[in-house]
Amino acid sequence: MVGAAWGTRRLGDLVTLTSGQSPSRFVFGASGIPYYKVDQLGRTSKYLYGSSTPYLATRMPTVPSGSVLIAKRGGAIALDRIRLTTLPSFMDTNVMALTPGAELEAEYLFYWLSYRGLWDIADVTSVPQINNKHINPLAIELPDSDEQARIVNALRDADELITSLERLIAKKRAIKQGLMQELLTGRSRLDGFTESWTARPLGDLLAYEQPGRYLVSSADYTEIGVPVLTAGKTFLLGYTQEQDGVYEAVPVVIFDDFTTASKYVTHPFKAKSSAMKMLCARPGVNLRFVFERMQLINFVAVDHKRRWIAEYSKIQIAVPGVDEQDAIAAVIEDADGELGVLCARLVKARSIKQGMMQQLLTGRVRLPAGAAI
Repeated sequence: MVGAAWGTRRLGDLVTLTSGQSPSRFVFGASGIPYYKVDQLGRTSKYLYGSSTPYLATRMPTVPSGSVLIAKRGGAIALDRIRLTTLPSFMDTNVMALTPGAELEAEYLFYWLSYRGLWDIADVTSVPQINNKHINPLAIELPDSDEQARIVNALRDADELITSLERLIAKKRAIKQGLMQELLTGRSRLDGFTESWTARPLGDLLAYEQPGRYLVSSADYTEIGVPVLTAGKTFLLGYTQEQDGVYEAVPVVIFDDFTTASKYVTHPFKAKSSAMKMLCARPGVNLRFVFERMQLINFVAVDHKRRWIAEYSKIQIAVPGVDEQDAIAAVIEDADGELGVLCARLVKARSIKQGMMQQLLTGRVRLPAGAAI
């Protein structure tokens, strides 16, 4: 049976608003009452612990558990940060707590605010900010407490699936990292391989090509087309419609000549930076093996200069014969394949949760008593 019709309520009538206090008033230690700053908002973020002075303990109330913390000021990312407390807490001056009353479930409020977002209601100033005048008049479509609980249970199940996938991915990545440390350095050997490894400079293993003829002409990127890549953290800058000068001799390693960051690329692309080098395998060398081994090199670039020719290509690594290189690369590719499947499941799970929030928190889909998702 579906519950009663939803009613439109004013959020300020359902919550108590509390602003935070300056950290200068607190003594921080390894244990005590949680003290939240904007950086600690977010369900999976760690938080600082702070124990209050005796004056604060008696004169300043803590925010009770089951409050939803939001950022009061900052950019779009900060103002969409949110956290549900599980312990009585203190907060920084840039954080506000919404403590729900009897008519509003704390987790329902958390999910509703997560879905709605708050960036659009902020005052547009040099530092956008939110305060009581923005929160109080917000209209919330509210079901009865039983239906709130059913919606929370459904979304909590979605969160648990997401969390389990995140943990499994982290575990698989750690296993892969340990596997790489063992196999790529020869500390562990695959069955059937006993020949000695030989130390060789990277320049003997990889040939390089300058990116000049592959550089994109315009930074007016599109949503589809040829990928434009960089070896840095961003990796994919966007897409271009340019068809001339596309690098197609993949797989290849792209290498940032200044930072020594590198990426393994298996699809055609165009380059953005003239400081990039394309590295390909010389005969008798498995490119994937060498790339993965490069990720274990501890090289600190302390000044701004090109590295490959003068320094990086001279670094020596121990390598086995090409058959063992191939076998090790295959093991790593299998591990990457497992991670790829899990990451795709995680993306799908997050998308499903977003769809559930859109349907359930707006009343478009109702959950009758006893419903299961």
